[in-house]
Amino acid sequence: MLLPASGLAHPIDDILKDAARIQSMVETFLTYLVLGFTHILPKGLDHILFVLGLFLLSPAWRPLLWQVTAFTLAHTITLALSIMGTVSAPPSIVEPIIALSITFIALENVLTRELKPWRPLVVFMFGLVHGLGFAGVLEELGLPEGQMWTALAAFNIGVEFGQIAVILMALGIVWFVRNRDWYRPRVAIPASILIGLVGLFWFFERTVAAV
Repeated sequence: MLLPASGLAHPIDDILKDAARIQSMVETFLTYLVLGFTHILPKGLDHILFVLGLFLLSPAWRPLLWQVTAFTLAHTITLALSIMGTVSAPPSIVEPIIALSITFIALENVLTRELKPWRPLVVFMFGLVHGLGFAGVLEELGLPEGQMWTALAAFNIGVEFGQIAVILMALGIVWFVRNRDWYRPRVAIPASILIGLVGLFWFFERTVAAV
């Protein structure tokens, strides 16, 4: 017995619609994944310097893990809350604080040799501000209607991949000297001072620009 044509049309239409929806989600995911990554590498020099500041305290995995985890958790929270419209802050406030966070982390690298109990908390607080910076970028890019959460998740994952890439490159550069006695005085401290000065310059530049 033959089924009526109309009986076959609906399942086929549903399958085609589902396939188109999945394809659209995959395309959105890949697009925003790349946008998140490129926002760090090569476009996000301020975020790169912040992550390098975390790395320069110690290239050992444990202190780095605590800091990166705190930073990731914090900017994920404010990025999501900002996109939902729960929290917001103007770039004139966010950008100078991001610059100041770079200087603060770099200065602490000079003053201490190891991870202190308050460091992950400080990194978390600054990560909240960096998340607002990421949200500003997403607002400029725009989010696709009906796929906001897909785009948000992909962008955030792309940012994490970018941060991991920065850490891996830094680790590759210092791998053979990281355990030398002269690593801290000749590499970590001078690099931290340079990063801190750049952050300080950006802080004054962005503060003046906001006036």
